[in-house]
Amino acid sequence: MEADRITRGARAADAADPIRSLTAIAELRRETARLETVAVGRGRTRGDVWTQIAAALVISEQATHEKYGGRGLFRTQE
Repeated sequence: MEADRITRGARAADAADPIRSLTAIAELRRETARLETVAVGRGRTRGDVWTQIAAALVISEQATHEKYGGRGLFRTQE
């Protein structure tokens, strides 16, 4: 999803039709989750530690590590 698609999705989320809004919101949720995963991966690749990533996401380090670390996708030497 490109930036313009995110913008269109955000506008659609504010539609008068609740089903159209919910559909747009679900699509935005999936896209933001994908973007978050990519950003976490980039951070880990460059050497960012879980504490930094958790602070940026405004969630606990434990929650961040459980969500991303348990997958074994973003392992670096700490």
